[in-house]
Amino acid sequence: MTVRDIYQTLDYGPAPESAAEAFAWLVDQGDCFGHFINGAFTASGNGFASRNPANNETLATLTQATHDDVDAAVTAARKAQPKWAKLGGHARARYLYALARLLQKHARLFAVLETLDNGKPIRETRDIDVPLAQRHFYYHAGLAQLMDAELPDHEALGVCGQIIPWNFPLLMLAWKVAPALAAGNTVLLKPAEYTSLTALLFADVCRQAGLPKGVVNIVTGDGSVGEMIVTHAGIDKIAFTGSTTVGRRIRELTAGSGKALTLELGGKSAYVVFDDADLDSAVEGLVDAIWFNQGQVCCAGSRLLVHEGIADLFHDKLRARMARLRLGNPLDKCIDIGAMVDPAQLQRVTDIVAGSSGTHFTPEMTLPPEGSFYPPTLITGLSPSDPLMQEEIFGPVLVSATFRTAAEAVQLANNTRYGLAASVWSENINLALDIAPKLAAGVVWINGTNMFDAAAPFGGVRESGFGREGGWEGLLAYTRAKGKTKPLCKIDPFLGDGTGGDGIDRTAKLYIGGKQARPDGGYSSNLHNKTGKIIGQAPIAGAKDVRNAVEAARGAADWGKATGHLRAQILYYMAENLSARADEFARRLNTMTGTRSGTKEVAASITRLFTYAAWADKFDGQTCGVPIRGLALAMREPVGVIGAFCPDEAPLLGLVSILGPIMAMGNRAVLIASEPFPLAATDFCQVLETSDVPPGVVNILTGCHAELAPTLAAHMDVDAVWSFSSSDLSAGIERASASNLKRTWVNNAHVRDWWGPAGEGRGFLGAATEVKTIWAPYGE
Repeated sequence: MTVRDIYQTLDYGPAPESAAEAFAWLVDQGDCFGHFINGAFTASGNGFASRNPANNETLATLTQATHDDVDAAVTAARKAQPKWAKLGGHARARYLYALARLLQKHARLFAVLETLDNGKPIRETRDIDVPLAQRHFYYHAGLAQLMDAELPDHEALGVCGQIIPWNFPLLMLAWKVAPALAAGNTVLLKPAEYTSLTALLFADVCRQAGLPKGVVNIVTGDGSVGEMIVTHAGIDKIAFTGSTTVGRRIRELTAGSGKALTLELGGKSAYVVFDDADLDSAVEGLVDAIWFNQGQVCCAGSRLLVHEGIADLFHDKLRARMARLRLGNPLDKCIDIGAMVDPAQLQRVTDIVAGSSGTHFTPEMTLPPEGSFYPPTLITGLSPSDPLMQEEIFGPVLVSATFRTAAEAVQLANNTRYGLAASVWSENINLALDIAPKLAAGVVWINGTNMFDAAAPFGGVRESGFGREGGWEGLLAYTRAKGKTKPLCKIDPFLGDGTGGDGIDRTAKLYIGGKQARPDGGYSSNLHNKTGKIIGQAPIAGAKDVRNAVEAARGAADWGKATGHLRAQILYYMAENLSARADEFARRLNTMTGTRSGTKEVAASITRLFTYAAWADKFDGQTCGVPIRGLALAMREPVGVIGAFCPDEAPLLGLVSILGPIMAMGNRAVLIASEPFPLAATDFCQVLETSDVPPGVVNILTGCHAELAPTLAAHMDVDAVWSFSSSDLSAGIERASASNLKRTWVNNAHVRDWWGPAGEGRGFLGAATEVKTIWAPYGE
């Protein structure tokens, strides 16, 4: 092409990046890699090839990990962890800082190797992936420095098993490893089978930084290696980024193990364009939203929702822009779209699109003769229920539908089982800020897309997983409260001799939708005092009662929209009404439990209601210090409907300690009262009735915890389940929660001190909220 031709066509000439340094590094390693365990590379063994998806050439041979390899890595990490934690925040910060500096020094090597291994354009690895990875290590060096002062009551979890995907190999490594090390944990990382090379280069960097042996361990292999890590008894936390299907399997495998778990899973993110949007900017944003990394992004804006009046114009502009996208050699700095990660992924996307409905548009472009390339594709005219509008494609395929009103836009955007991210485009900032909180997504970008930073929490809701990465929230996920807990002891009800107490019928009822209700099964059980006398009857709730309670809670969604001030007033009112009946409740507690601590427990319950009334308008979000001209707001939102099994050792205080944060943060509750001592809860219903609590906000059931747990934990309209029962329900609840990946908080067969600091505070408030990060750039 001559200079004259260039000026006439304005086409970009080729600008390939040299891969010589990356190939030299591979040659230096012998083009064969073992695992990185205890500060050194092991000898290479039987394994598999790592290939360049742009031309199918083999880059290196990697080793398939065995059980013995995983055991050795866990042993090394376990041995190193106490010393690493005892170094203190400042010493860990220095190591993290050294890693960040080395990532900078070797930035181009990392970028080129990532492109060779993954197939994404070099301009993305060079300008996005590697700088963000550096940023995470710098940011978490700062958190490590501050941790001793800011989190004095927290400590590291121990050994963390981390499993990352192939779409952002280095960046996901940074998201996982940096906070784990900052908090004092050691790690065993498994990169994706397709893309392990930058993780192994990072291992080399760890040696250069002088990182203590065993702090970072890396094993390679297929999904079976990930399962070895997930099920290993020597690992204290699992952090996984990947598909929802695998995430659900991990939830099942870890159920009842006591392992901490965070999941960042799939998405089908909505890209909402209103008729007053800057359409040219929205088109450019959409290019980044869906064709960034060939659409192989969990938060890709793969579902376009455009205002009906401008749909034709917007689609025309989009098609014209698609025709100018450049697809080809990922090492060419002028390329927009590179290769998909593997022929298997290419075939998957090809099959999905081939069998779909709608109107397809693909610009005319020549695909390279070799490699896993797929052209950018737009599919319009789909209904909201179409499989392509519901299922994650994970390729450069955009699907589109239209809406007429803002309310319909929200409804369509939320019409998915996922909830990872969303984009809203409008020049009316009032409209955008009205829509953003209504979207069921962990991250919302206003007039932008794919904005990330280590200071801003990232993560999803619904079947996009749970937990946050980045910010203080991400660090807290790698810590636990200091102190030892005692093993759980089952508390059984007192047995009776068949005789009554005072001769007065004390048959309680369930409390559902603001009303007392008889159990659907029609049965009640006798309750006895310590001497065996009958003191009343409690209804035996069943599956139908659980469904009714959840339905009532769903109907009280407006409670989440109430102001913190209003919620505080009602909690204060509840405390006031409980105080007025303090003597009565104290006598009831003494009679039920056979102790003399009733007065103390009632007083503590009143105080706790005051505490959560105080927190109702004070546990809020923050503005994150992200490097943009704009704001990233980490907002606290209610989880939704929370089912909770109340503790047996403190029947009133435990109930109040659970209900307080649930109500204060705007959630609705389905509480299963203490199994041996339920009358404190049924009496408390009268406090609720006289305290202006809206119907459905609080629902109280009584009955057998073990029988009710499977129904409540598997219910698709329940967003979280907590269990502090003296019956060990942890494994069953966590396993059943995998149905919709609801949040769980269980006691893992350990007792909580409801009278001390462990019985209240930020831990409860955090479990009752989700963090939604809203990005709002400003300026012309």
